[in-house]
Amino acid sequence: MMTIISLLLLTSLLPHLTFTARVNVGIVNGQEATPHSRPYMVSLQEDKEHVCGGFLISDEFVLTAAHCRDKKKKLTVVVGAHNLKNENEGSVRIGVKSYHQHPDYCCDSHLNDIMLLRLEKKVKQSKTVNMISLIKNKKDTESGTVCSVAGWGSLRTNGSASDCLMEAKVKIKNNTECERRWEGIYSVSKMMCAYSHGGSCNGDSGGPLVCGDTAVGVTSFGYELRCNALKKPNVYTKISAYVPWIYKIIRNVK
Repeated sequence: MMTIISLLLLTSLLPHLTFTARVNVGIVNGQEATPHSRPYMVSLQEDKEHVCGGFLISDEFVLTAAHCRDKKKKLTVVVGAHNLKNENEGSVRIGVKSYHQHPDYCCDSHLNDIMLLRLEKKVKQSKTVNMISLIKNKKDTESGTVCSVAGWGSLRTNGSASDCLMEAKVKIKNNTECERRWEGIYSVSKMMCAYSHGGSCNGDSGGPLVCGDTAVGVTSFGYELRCNALKKPNVYTKISAYVPWIYKIIRNVK
């Protein structure tokens, strides 16, 4: 069985990569997004360093991947950003009030790799800060559908991070092929995979897989040895499988 890693990691670990190490890189073979064209995108940061992506689904909740949480460190959410190094573009840094990792998340199998973050304060909606809708029906997105991914990171495997938000178009693969390429790991009911010339890479964890104007997946994991490999297409947590859980958490906040 091929070794895999989650799509999140710290650049400082690069010289000491092991099978469980994680590396912070991003979209490959993509292009820079038009500034603030994806107002739902957020940067999850530790000590003011980007470690993961996420996206706004309400004025106080961010959806991301469960593996993005390091329990030893606190996450900060940056909304309204395009260039993470530009302190004058109007982005806002918000603390996390509570973490809602899926109770059945399993880091070894990557099952249920989904998490909600409740912000310390509600975001103010604007042209640069807004929410994205979630898929409502349980019908699988058809294979061949052209969707998109976005994130902050490098343009190649093991490269340095990009300051600006990058994006790429991807095509949904059918479940049979996803199962075959991720033998014994892929869950038809809880995962989906996608591939094209450009795609997600390490560091894009937690970002959305967007089809049309709807988030259908959460970036979860990919091939360890090469970003965006056809041999092992990137895998995304299937949001439709978790809609009841998501809205139960949101409804029960006090």
